[in-house]
Amino acid sequence: MRIFVTQPLLGSAIQRLRALGDVTVFPDASRILPHDVLLNETATADVLCCLLQDRIDREVLDAGRSLRLIATGVVVPGNIDMAYATERGIPVTSIPNIVAETTADLQFGLLMAIARRIVEGDKALRAGVFPGSQSIHFAGGDVGGRTLGSIGLGAIGRAVARRARGFGMKVLYTQRRPLSPAEEQELGVTHSPLDDLLRESDFITLNASYHPGTHHLIGPRELGLMKPTAYLINTARGPIVDEAALAEALAGGRIAGAALDVYEREPEVHPALLGLSNVVLTPHLGSATRSVRERIASIIADNVEAFVQGRRLPNLYNPEVLGAAANGE
Repeated sequence: MRIFVTQPLLGSAIQRLRALGDVTVFPDASRILPHDVLLNETATADVLCCLLQDRIDREVLDAGRSLRLIATGVVVPGNIDMAYATERGIPVTSIPNIVAETTADLQFGLLMAIARRIVEGDKALRAGVFPGSQSIHFAGGDVGGRTLGSIGLGAIGRAVARRARGFGMKVLYTQRRPLSPAEEQELGVTHSPLDDLLRESDFITLNASYHPGTHHLIGPRELGLMKPTAYLINTARGPIVDEAALAEALAGGRIAGAALDVYEREPEVHPALLGLSNVVLTPHLGSATRSVRERIASIIADNVEAFVQGRRLPNLYNPEVLGAAANGE
């Protein structure tokens, strides 16, 4: 069994995989695996262990003529051409949603960082600037008691709402199916139409899933509805935000700031954002804690182990592939 892993994994996962077959690991965790390397390695692999940043498109799947399993460390594998993988009869395994709390931590950390200008202050201090403890030089926005608007309220959005309550914040949310009154009361949230949420919120956090209907959900019109003192925080998916429009709004002072962990064309960032001081940028760190990364790696190994041993796949994302295999397709 030839197993290719697109980046190093924490914990004992690689050791466990080596007990199952011949394992090759791309050794550099500081960069995304180049697409040509992915093609070359997939061409000889029986099992591909990949992560969110790895684009498993038709070209990769065609290269992997021997592929029998794709084990990904993603909750919803939007980076994989699922229809074609299923057509090819290749099972794809995912992971349960174990990233919500960790991503919520980062989202709220980004909120604090942009409002209180923490990154700007750090850079200034290292450059020898110290304006004094009561200077207005780094005056930022208040957080406690302000209004947070969450676009989408899944597991991450709910986790952020719980954190916001600790800061005495009013929490609005919008999504297609509102929660029940009992759920809203328990979380301390209020449903709001999108436009009203944009107008009323001091902080807007993106927690929606990405699909064609949410592409550029936040564009020039939506940014124009926001308060000039408001902040946008995106830890969901980059294409939900029109980055060019956001950069223009930030440069023109039409909103106070933004904090982004995800981007339209990762790993690329819109160049107009890079020179702005009122935006905090992180390289997709949402679930990047050692404990969560180790759990993800362990689940990937669990899935591969079940496949090699002929057991039911515990996290099969495309179960319809089993019917195709049974029918000889």
